[in-house]
Amino acid sequence: MEELKLQTPVEAGKSKVGISLEDNIMVLGSCFADNIGQKMVEAGFDACVNPFGTLYNPVSVCNSVARLASGVPFSEKDCVEMGAGAGLVCSFSHHTSFARPTEGEFLADANESLEKASSFWKKASKVVITLGTAWCFEHLGTGEIVANCLKRNSQEFLRKRLSVKEVSILLKNMVSRFPEKEFIFTVSPIRHFKDGAHGNQLSKGVLLLGLEETFASFPDRTDYFPAYEIVLDELRDYRFYAPDMVHPSAQTVDYLWSRFVDWAVPPADFPTLEENRRQLIAARHRPLHPAR
Repeated sequence: MEELKLQTPVEAGKSKVGISLEDNIMVLGSCFADNIGQKMVEAGFDACVNPFGTLYNPVSVCNSVARLASGVPFSEKDCVEMGAGAGLVCSFSHHTSFARPTEGEFLADANESLEKASSFWKKASKVVITLGTAWCFEHLGTGEIVANCLKRNSQEFLRKRLSVKEVSILLKNMVSRFPEKEFIFTVSPIRHFKDGAHGNQLSKGVLLLGLEETFASFPDRTDYFPAYEIVLDELRDYRFYAPDMVHPSAQTVDYLWSRFVDWAVPPADFPTLEENRRQLIAARHRPLHPAR
């Protein structure tokens, strides 16, 4: 009797770039970068994860890489008061998780994170980037593509979608600038439904086509992990999503991490990763009241 198939497996093969426990890994990008980056840290990899907070569009990712390379500190001119009566200060280069009550507090935290991350960037051998959306917001007063609108009035911004050519130029310029580093890209499986279902698909398509042109220019230093395709095609069921029906569930993140490890990590590192996993589980299950 023919076997009943209930899934469409997405074959990833083995990465030509990959990561190992010997690498210094910079992780940048969307919520999926946060998820995978945290898994890397827990598994014992030397990783620096989103030192500016979560980033969604290619312009903000590339701007962040440029800031990491330059190490130029943030100053008062970068400070922006958040809207909606938040009473907090942040910058258009950061996620709102960096927002603080005063300029001084924001700059102290932002520059401490930048200093550490910039130092890490110089020694990083691998860069893992997750792109979330090709839609972005341009601040009309400065012409700057912002990483976050900071809850300010929507009339301050022009919403636009990057073209395939724009994404390709941005990413190719970034990769070419750092010939000593290898890059792994993913497209976030998180759907941006605020753009509408069709707008989300157009956005993801722009990112995928822009990446394809980048890979063609740097075939030996770039690779693509199909997280987006695994979730949409292999895990094609809402039980793999969080209650908001947009973000992947914890189980899905665990599955994607296991697929990523199989794809990116040399088998020689597997025993160490398994031991690190066991130690993490043991640490999380320590008794609240140890025996005396």
